[in-house]
Amino acid sequence: MADCFHFSPDKIAAEAEQIASLRIPAVLLFGLPDNKDPSGSEAWADDGPVHQAVRNIKKAAPDLLVITDICLCAYTDSGHCGVTKNGKIDNDATCELLAKVALSHAQAGADIVAPSDMMDGRVRYIRQCLEQNGFQDTLIMAYSAKYASAFYGPFRDAAESAPAFGDRKGYQMDPANARQAMAEIELDIAEGADIVMVKPALAFLDVIYRARQRFDCPIAAYNVSGEYMMLNTAAEAGLLEKLPAMFETLHSIKRAGADIIITYFAKQAARLLTK
Repeated sequence: MADCFHFSPDKIAAEAEQIASLRIPAVLLFGLPDNKDPSGSEAWADDGPVHQAVRNIKKAAPDLLVITDICLCAYTDSGHCGVTKNGKIDNDATCELLAKVALSHAQAGADIVAPSDMMDGRVRYIRQCLEQNGFQDTLIMAYSAKYASAFYGPFRDAAESAPAFGDRKGYQMDPANARQAMAEIELDIAEGADIVMVKPALAFLDVIYRARQRFDCPIAAYNVSGEYMMLNTAAEAGLLEKLPAMFETLHSIKRAGADIIITYFAKQAARLLTK
């Protein structure tokens, strides 16, 4: 992915300081473990990459909000977002592990945990676990309307998280269905989500707009890897001007109603906005 890099936990502090200096308010962390297993156990290990990174970021840039992705796909040997049993996802067993991951991230210092797995009920499991352990102030940003999209390819390659078998259509949403998104968002809010997300952003601007009209909570939109690389590749081919196209893209997401935009363009856009 153009201008995107993996950072080891010991190198992330300098990057965090630069991000904070650009007045970007938050980072979203994804972990790449050394080993994978059926349950994704490194996802909640106290010495895991995300846990170390959170602690180092908080030392280097205390005012930078740290959001951590809560999912098992990069940690399981199946590459699926949950634990599998007889070739199928075990929803409730996965929710219990996701709550364990979220708690471990909160204990490391994460300000916001962001479940991206799309298991049924996982926000409720996470909220209950956080509150029972004294983390009432840790926010949940739920990937509430996450579609089974063709635009995730570059990230899956970078994070080595493609499924080893099958696909994720059994738990991610049908791209043709907008009504289900409203139901999923409503459920996540009822279960305790503080922020809800639509992912991807560009192909689902109508869903962002519908959510903005219907719900009063903060709405995030994820401008995903395929959308990012599509624009970069077109610019490299001389088909469009990159920076004007970048801002048109970001403006469209904001105009649709997103309060929070998660994008790989963040540093490029911030440099121009802070000049």
